[in-house]
Amino acid sequence: MKKGIHPEYREVLFHDVSNDFKFITRSTINARDKMEFEGKEYPLVKIEVSSESHPFFTGKHKIVDTAGRVEKFRQKFGTVGSKTQVADSE
Repeated sequence: MKKGIHPEYREVLFHDVSNDFKFITRSTINARDKMEFEGKEYPLVKIEVSSESHPFFTGKHKIVDTAGRVEKFRQKFGTVGSKTQVADSE
């Protein structure tokens, strides 16, 4: 590998501001702030969502009901200009 062309790969502290969760991982991301965590100072990156706050990972994920979308559309606009046919109209 050539020297001087690769970004610095170091430990970085990520802070999920939505629930005050912090974790350390290695990254090349540039960070302006620094914070002390577990007795050591790390570059700090503030994030809005992590696995601790995302609804999919916390089990609070809502499944969107997509059934009936075509029927609702056809009730509202009919079959004018539709390339597909309704089973009853044949």
